[in-house]
Amino acid sequence: MATPTPRVRVPAKAKKGEVIEIKTLISHDMEMGTRKDADGKTIPRKIIKLFACTFNGKEVFKSDWQPGISANPYMAFFAKVNESGTFEFAWHDDDGSVYKASSKIEVA
Repeated sequence: MATPTPRVRVPAKAKKGEVIEIKTLISHDMEMGTRKDADGKTIPRKIIKLFACTFNGKEVFKSDWQPGISANPYMAFFAKVNESGTFEFAWHDDDGSVYKASSKIEVA
């Protein structure tokens, strides 16, 4: 499996009090741990179990994910912005890995 690649789409600008749509996608195989490789060995489980988003240090969205979620999971949600700042995104893998991305927004 290649290194998971997170991608986010946040508007560059918004008006104060505007509700914006945030879109995220992470390239991740979401391996269930039941398949076997070419040598017949079980491929270890590797599933994202938690997605979280903060804005200027405050949590704005959090989602627990279960093993049934698809590979390359896509998540879209809405947030109200009252000030300029930075959205921080984190995908937590059940093996302890954390994949991060961030995006700034200017609010006028």
